Amino acid sequence: MSRKLIAQRIQDLDNAADYRSWREIALELDRLEGAEDWKQDDTSDDYDYLLIRERLTALRRLRQAGDARQLAFDLYEGLHGNLGNMSNPALYGIARVGTKRLIEEYIAEVTRCLDFVCAGDFPDFGFEDKIQFFKRTAMAFGRSALLLSGGGTLGLFHLGVIKALHEAQLLPRVISGSSAGSIIAATVGTRLDEEIDALFQPGGLDLDAFRALGLREALKGGAMMDGAQLERCLAANIGDRSFVEAFDYSKRIICVTVSPAEPHQQGRLLNYLTAPHVILRRAVLASCAVPGVFPPVALQARDYEGQIVPYMPGKRWIDGTLSADLPMLRIARLHNVNHYIVSQTNPHIVPFMARIDREQQGRRGVVPLAAELVKSGGSGALSLARKHLDPYGSGRVLGKIDNVVRQRYSGDINIYPRSTPRRVLRTFTNPTPEDIQRYVRSGERATWPKLERIRNQTRISRTFEDCLRLLKAREHELLQQRRPVLRRVASR
Repeated sequence: MSRKLIAQRIQDLDNAADYRSWREIALELDRLEGAEDWKQDDTSDDYDYLLIRERLTALRRLRQAGDARQLAFDLYEGLHGNLGNMSNPALYGIARVGTKRLIEEYIAEVTRCLDFVCAGDFPDFGFEDKIQFFKRTAMAFGRSALLLSGGGTLGLFHLGVIKALHEAQLLPRVISGSSAGSIIAATVGTRLDEEIDALFQPGGLDLDAFRALGLREALKGGAMMDGAQLERCLAANIGDRSFVEAFDYSKRIICVTVSPAEPHQQGRLLNYLTAPHVILRRAVLASCAVPGVFPPVALQARDYEGQIVPYMPGKRWIDGTLSADLPMLRIARLHNVNHYIVSQTNPHIVPFMARIDREQQGRRGVVPLAAELVKSGGSGALSLARKHLDPYGSGRVLGKIDNVVRQRYSGDINIYPRSTPRRVLRTFTNPTPEDIQRYVRSGERATWPKLERIRNQTRISRTFEDCLRLLKAREHELLQQRRPVLRRVASR
């Protein structure tokens, strides 16, 4: 009876209409399959449960005693995103929902302690102490980013990932996109929270992006698709905002990668810090310029008077995936990110993502090892070939291939679709409304099993952001209150 029930509930899980239903069924399966007992048992060789238990007890005692100064000291000294290896992927490979109760209780206690320090009024730990503590500790702790890969029309899968994260209130503020991923990132980055829901409705996005050129036009321009049609589509979805204007409007940090079309240039990560006045839709157009499919793109920016002018005149840019599909290192340096949620739809990568996840959970074997050796050997052969070829001809082409081979295509948490030949064949075709809904649904369903892991591993950094937002608002109020007093003093 139990096996029959489990089989039936697994089928129900596959047909769940929303995350709430999916989660209820998954929790029932955890009970039926024994994962609930595993969660209740603190012990495991996969993390230092004694250290986590000790830290939990100490923090709870300090909070209950109301000792804010000592609590802040202990948090500042000992707070770490992977304390005792509690972020080990193996700890999320047993249960369908969540992980060890001890880990979840520890994370919940840390957030309670942060809220306590932020909201409380303490004679020996004043407002300036709070500001300093939260800024320094948040900087040391780091935060998460969502990275959206390329993949042509397959990139609509990202929209479902965004939908699931948004509905769960887990959408990171830092979102990076390459090629197709840059379209979704920029579309989200030019909207407020309350405006995002409309994107998932029929007609919420203009996706009439592809128009094939005639043979004569294609041979003349060196591209199969009409770049002007793609730009019209981007203008309808993104508008004319620059990176800094989009940031000021939505408070989201949108990053777009572009690759150089000429020699002597490097790939760029464009955002409100590195290219504040660059027009966002032009950056996305460049990031989508797959060689041979779309023509290279010249960037544009706003000048001091607000007029749109050429940016780096004479330089053209192409597909961002060629230099950095997932620009983790540069995002880490610019935005204090040390945890990456990756939505991966590149058709040449997706077939290997399940294997990457198994490796992260410690299930290594001969096949993954062989794949790694082939990758390393292939990259070495490409580097050797480049040395003996014309650097501006074949050598440069091999250089681009080498960049693609060397890249890292996975993050701390990976979300990816089930690859099908039919989807790959439609990479550069305009999707129908039914196609869009299928992609969104696919993205949602692939995200649901990862939501509790994302919730746990981002909860502390999200609490830091909330507390800093409240403290900054309070700081602004105090400043406003002081200004009349300062004016009266100055008038005397």
